[in-house]
Amino acid sequence: MKYFSLLRVLLVAAMMLAAPPLALAQPPSPPEGFVPVDQLPGQEELPATPLVAAAYGVAWAAVLIYLFSIWKRINTVEREMADIARRIEAGGRR
Repeated sequence: MKYFSLLRVLLVAAMMLAAPPLALAQPPSPPEGFVPVDQLPGQEELPATPLVAAAYGVAWAAVLIYLFSIWKRINTVEREMADIARRIEAGGRR
């Protein structure tokens, strides 16, 4: 049992010592060398305008839905408070 725990400790130590050199190793350079940007093949591009407009639309819709729900809840509370005020007035007259 003690042999296996010593083996684990040595294995972890070896991995920790090997990690930094492996992480700092540079990838091999491409075989064709440097290629200027204007000579690269065209890539598929997605225009940002529709995505930004959709994001703003979703954000504004969420804000408006939240404000509408607050407005509805405030109206409900106001109705309940008016009902309670009427009940208190009616009870105070007796």
